[in-house]
Amino acid sequence: MLGVAVGDVHWVLPPTLALWLPGGVVHRTGATRDAVLSSLYFEPDRCALDWAEPTPVGVDGLLAQLIAYLGRDDLADDARLRGEAVVFDLLRPLPTTPIEVPRPADERVRAVADALLADPADQRSMDAHARAVGVSRRTLTRLFVHDTGMSFDRWRTHARLRAALALLAEGQPVSRVAHAVGYATPSAFLAAFKRTVGTSPSRYLDGDG
Repeated sequence: MLGVAVGDVHWVLPPTLALWLPGGVVHRTGATRDAVLSSLYFEPDRCALDWAEPTPVGVDGLLAQLIAYLGRDDLADDARLRGEAVVFDLLRPLPTTPIEVPRPADERVRAVADALLADPADQRSMDAHARAVGVSRRTLTRLFVHDTGMSFDRWRTHARLRAALALLAEGQPVSRVAHAVGYATPSAFLAAFKRTVGTSPSRYLDGDG
């Protein structure tokens, strides 16, 4: 499973998904287990697309084969240009919403965030987290919104769903993943995922948007 992050926005990319990145966009990549990253680079003056933002795209069998073909070192220039033109024809944007998990600046909020990232199933209330870092609930509520632009509950949901995607991409069943990231039932997890990401986990990972 591959992950790509642009700032605080994070995409999980199984083999059925890829991410279009405009030139100059600073990003980070990561992988688990035996994942292999394949990247294509296009000259701006030969690019047929004008997508200004990072955009997830579906990868079907033909596009996957074409990516592998363009990864060869022995392609003649004219063959590479023809292959790239076909790539542009095959790219289809998906309406999935990236999962944003902003990193807090305040050290007290960051301590709470780090605890939740380390254990997404942490069921402690906001009151308990506030006591753990030595502030009132009201102060922690204000700091969370100020630092992340999200409420505590929304940020925790995003953190849980990002962790869940990595587990689902490894093939773990929904029931196990839901429990691992803090949901009492698979249905509660699926409802939160669709409400936040805009589609079901299976459609997201299949590249159906």
